[in-house]
Amino acid sequence: MTPQDASESRWSDLDRPPLNASALRHALVRPGALWTSLDVVQETGSTNSDLTARAKELPEGAVLVAEEQTAGRGRLDRSWSAPARSGLFFSVLLRPGAGVPVDRWGWLPLLTGVAVATGLSRAAGVDTSLKWPNDLLVTVGGEERKAGGILAERAGEDAVVVGIGLNVTLRADELPVPAAGSLALADAVSTDRETLLRAVLRSLEQWYVDWREAGGDPAASRLQETYAAGCATLGRTVRAELPGDRAVIGEAVAVDADGRLVLATEGGGREPVAAGDIVHLRPAAG
Repeated sequence: MTPQDASESRWSDLDRPPLNASALRHALVRPGALWTSLDVVQETGSTNSDLTARAKELPEGAVLVAEEQTAGRGRLDRSWSAPARSGLFFSVLLRPGAGVPVDRWGWLPLLTGVAVATGLSRAAGVDTSLKWPNDLLVTVGGEERKAGGILAERAGEDAVVVGIGLNVTLRADELPVPAAGSLALADAVSTDRETLLRAVLRSLEQWYVDWREAGGDPAASRLQETYAAGCATLGRTVRAELPGDRAVIGEAVAVDADGRLVLATEGGGREPVAAGDIVHLRPAAG
């Protein structure tokens, strides 16, 4: 093997071994389970885009994982990039079905946040909080940092592709911005990506199946109360930057039955926010 070959080897960074697709399929794809297929690719532009393009031909429960994304996307088409094998970058195909009204599908990114936080708590020993609507936060050196994000997109009339990006072993000198973080920087007890992926997908399966069986009802499935309990946005003064260059400042007091963030504004008003960027202006009370 030449030095150039070695530098391009999947094993060139021994702290970041490649995922074992066969072992992951053996653990997660089984009769009666939600997950029906699991593929790992070395590199792609976006797992969400790839899975959306194939949605018509795939059954519910398809999982696509990339060791590296070159054109990963967050909300508002923001870019998401990280070194190869430094995180978990994957998308899942879900078909909630006729039993879940379409107006409840907006809970899917929030449900995914709860599932990821639950899975990481068990497998990584990291307290992951949720910034409404789709950011995953960890604590690094006493500071709140973004370690991941979630993007849900419609794929035809009956499907949703949910993408998750999570920084696992990203080092301090690799952070794209100072406000970013990773599980390693948050002192996770495990940064084994296969262990973490199994835990997250099992947690997502449990939450999704319970929510679907409850007809997408966030109260009956306990999703609404669990999300609120883990939401770092509630109890804080925030600025909601809304479509149309409008901004609202208020205290985030609730997540309503439609998954909207409810702000208490000056003068005693209440304004539900369905979409927009949220900026935390002060720590949560208490």
